[in-house]
Amino acid sequence: MSKRLLGLAALLCLLVSPLTLAGEYDDALQSFRAAKQTGPFFDNAYGYVVFPTIGKGGFGIGGSHGSGRVYAKGMYVGDTTMTQLTVGLQMGAQAFSQMIFLEDERAFKSFTSGNFEFSAQATAVAITAGVSAEANTGGGTATSASGGRNDANVSNSGYRKGLAIFTIARGGLMYEASVGGQKFTYKPL
Repeated sequence: MSKRLLGLAALLCLLVSPLTLAGEYDDALQSFRAAKQTGPFFDNAYGYVVFPTIGKGGFGIGGSHGSGRVYAKGMYVGDTTMTQLTVGLQMGAQAFSQMIFLEDERAFKSFTSGNFEFSAQATAVAITAGVSAEANTGGGTATSASGGRNDANVSNSGYRKGLAIFTIARGGLMYEASVGGQKFTYKPL
């Protein structure tokens, strides 16, 4: 393996395995609370899951990983990790924050039952400066214009099967048309 490929692989691993600092949770929660699309969910969701930074990278085969916190009725109740493996046309690296709202106790129990998994059909509404996109967890996207980080226009912001998923881009550039699902683990406090 050439030094160049080895360096690229090391960079992708660093991006896919970000360290999450305690203050990042507060920053991510503040960003999602300030967004017009997600603010109201904090008032009526039974629980929510916040991932301040998920790193994603790929070249043919890709992956993403992040650590998060789980909340029920506004109280921090446990930790979670998200891992995703994707296969298909993809190239690049990016980082994003992800918020999952759990509509009711049934959705909360389903998520915290152990090894919860999103299929490739689960959709996340992206809140970004300049461009808003609805993306499935497998990678495909459809874009539309947006006013700014906290003012994105979103066409689908309701619950689907007890879940509402939102993301905020943090940086990077990634093109993908791939298939994969997100897998979550849960550890109560």
